[in-house]
Amino acid sequence: MQAVSVKELKKELKLRSPDELVKLCLQLSKFKKENKALLTYQLFESDDEDGYINSVKREVDEQFEEINTSTYYFIKKSVRKILRGIKTYIRYSKNKETEIQLLLYFCEKLKALKPPIAKNTVLLNIFDRETSSIRKKILVLHEDLQYDYTLELENLLVEK
Repeated sequence: MQAVSVKELKKELKLRSPDELVKLCLQLSKFKKENKALLTYQLFESDDEDGYINSVKREVDEQFEEINTSTYYFIKKSVRKILRGIKTYIRYSKNKETEIQLLLYFCEKLKALKPPIAKNTVLLNIFDRETSSIRKKILVLHEDLQYDYTLELENLLVEK
């Protein structure tokens, strides 16, 4: 079976009744965990972006606490997994401020990690890649926000 285009899906969904749409949404949420998480964000968390950011930060805190720091290999695997999760949450929100806040928080946590990331090239590259991506994303924001986030980023980089 070949999937149809988004335009065709939109046209077909407009023809459906509200009950059929609810049934389709519930079926989608049962099919894949990511669909369920996106639907949860859209229905319950999109109205309170600050609460959403704080809940993601709490989850990131828990994940960083659970990292096996016995070898850099395990640290790298865990850090990549955490970053993958953060990027997923960012995709749900589609808000540039949320994206910058979460990535800045990730970089802060990564930098504070013991043993230090400065002793590992891969972790240092992840940190550098994310900070440069934050710098690019800051440029699309309003001037006041650009200033605030640039200060935060610079503070993060100075302590490096």
